[in-house]
Amino acid sequence: HLKDTGKSPKARQIAAIRKAGCLPIVRVIARGLTQDQALLIEATLLWQLGKFTTNLVAGHNSRQIFREHDTLHRNEPGFDFSRRIHFFNMGNYEHRCWYDCRTHGFVSAGYGARYRDQAKKLQAGDIVVVYLIKKGYVGVGRVLAEAVPAREFRVGKTPLRKLRLKAPKMLHDSDDLENCEYVVRVKWLVANKQEGALWKPGLFTTQLVRPSLDNQPKTRRYIEDNWNVRFEDLLAEGE
Repeated sequence: HLKDTGKSPKARQIAAIRKAGCLPIVRVIARGLTQDQALLIEATLLWQLGKFTTNLVAGHNSRQIFREHDTLHRNEPGFDFSRRIHFFNMGNYEHRCWYDCRTHGFVSAGYGARYRDQAKKLQAGDIVVVYLIKKGYVGVGRVLAEAVPAREFRVGKTPLRKLRLKAPKMLHDSDDLENCEYVVRVKWLVANKQEGALWKPGLFTTQLVRPSLDNQPKTRRYIEDNWNVRFEDLLAEGE
């Protein structure tokens, strides 16, 4: 550090100390650290001061692991939530059906806090891969907005109650915010009819509403190959 002759703020400060006829002093504030740990602590202290989190001498860049300044008032992907690829269980019932979801751009879950909370954990930019129960995979979509009660959801300017839905009880328990249906707006990248569901033995399935597909590489590859999508690219496009 003391040999740094560049134009960084740190180098200018060292030069000013020497110009004044003094010697820069280095004091140890932590010991027993690896180089990476030491650089991370340095970057943390710089971040706290509101300065750049780049160590120019060592070529160590910590920008990827520190949030930008002045963003504490909003949710930041990768810090407050991470964009992920989610399996989403879908069934055809009186209160929810794939036809309506595919036609009007949404997924939904309801009938209790357990299911409501799974829908509410989806964040804008997440990718949902819809599995139609007993049929197979039918769609891939990008989440556009967080879940809202069905009574508040609009298709354009039209509320769900004014649409001719295939699921006649979609607005069940409308006045009960724990048990009503929660609707998540989605932009479909692939949305097949149930007759075109993608399935073969060995693909991932579960009774859970919204598990991650992070640890299901075989299923992800099969979907990518058959639908000509690349999940890594889709997540990057949402950045």
